[in-house]
Amino acid sequence: MFIHLDLGWMSHPFPLSSFKIASSDQLLILKRLGLTQVRWSPAKSDLSLQPVVTPLSAEPDAQADVETATQAAEPSPEELAREAHRRALAAQREALRLCEAQYGEAAAGFRSVMDNVQSDPHQARSLAEGLTAALLDKMLVEGDLNMRLLNEAAGDRSTAHALNVCIIALLLGRAFGLGRDEMMDLGVGSLLHDVGKLEVAARLRHRDESFTSAETTAYQQHVAKGVAIAQTMGLAPAPLLIIAQHHEHADGSGFPQRINMDRMSTGARIVALVNRFDGLCNPLISSKAMTPHEALSLMFAQGRNRFDATMLNAFIRMMGVYPPGSTVQLTDDRYALVVSVNSARPLKPRVMVHDPKVPKEDALILNLEEMPDLGIRRSLKPQFLPRPALDYLSPRARIAYFFDAVSTGPGELAA
Repeated sequence: MFIHLDLGWMSHPFPLSSFKIASSDQLLILKRLGLTQVRWSPAKSDLSLQPVVTPLSAEPDAQADVETATQAAEPSPEELAREAHRRALAAQREALRLCEAQYGEAAAGFRSVMDNVQSDPHQARSLAEGLTAALLDKMLVEGDLNMRLLNEAAGDRSTAHALNVCIIALLLGRAFGLGRDEMMDLGVGSLLHDVGKLEVAARLRHRDESFTSAETTAYQQHVAKGVAIAQTMGLAPAPLLIIAQHHEHADGSGFPQRINMDRMSTGARIVALVNRFDGLCNPLISSKAMTPHEALSLMFAQGRNRFDATMLNAFIRMMGVYPPGSTVQLTDDRYALVVSVNSARPLKPRVMVHDPKVPKEDALILNLEEMPDLGIRRSLKPQFLPRPALDYLSPRARIAYFFDAVSTGPGELAA
């Protein structure tokens, strides 16, 4: 049976809230949840609602009538194609709806953490650990993950930034094979890496080129303030080190301690890398935003000394040459928006293609991996798209990333 759980994403241990029951272990977990009912989808289930009935033999004329009626009832190829498109579109919309609902729950969980930091720091730590554990329950599964491009970033910039950094850092930690305890430390530290900004004036929370030396110093103090807050929360040493070192660089040019890579923790090296990437894609002033492709290119070209080279290369492999949110031109000259990346096949992401013949709301996502004759020719800034393609693809002003468990195919990244 293919079932749907009417529960919050963090209220059960399954990777998705809708899935096909495949084992007795899943049934035991469902019983333990104390549910009185679940919804199910007959069309997606292997169970048949009605038994197959073999008709009794009929007289020749009656048999001919039956065959004629059967032939007349058979749908045409065009009808079959329309029905297949309708089903695929419905599945696509449901997957996106589910992913955005899960992201919304995670965003609400993070805001609860921050609301408690100053009034009840130990409760805030407990909430942060609970949110991280919920994310890991969905992420540390057999098989692969998609990374999906969300329609809108949930809530305020600081929430979106914290979730982006946390989710991408956890995916990178997963790629490096970190154990659950290490992943818990990485998740809590990345969620709270900017917690010190609560005690910095709002206008100084985001670095600006126009800052005076005094304003730059005040901005940089968010690291020390974050360490102090983390200590009152009772954080473990590993997440505390992430907060202390997330602005350090591999070559010793970072702040506040100017330590090099050898003295940075593994978690701090991961978060420093991801923090920089999200800062380039989602700056305070949106006109200065880089496309994800541009951000990766800049980090590779100019920042190789600033980051752990092994991690930077792994990060680029994981995000793909054309990360989710990139606008591209295909080899058949059409324009497209990258919406999902498979880390095992970075040159063959999933894309939404501008097709004037298909209404935008009916556009299907193409998996380039399944189309050997179609690929990506180049990445380009959204402002260089023709106006019809720009209006159709609607590139996001703010990139928000989330992950999505899939049953087949290596992991993908969704923006």
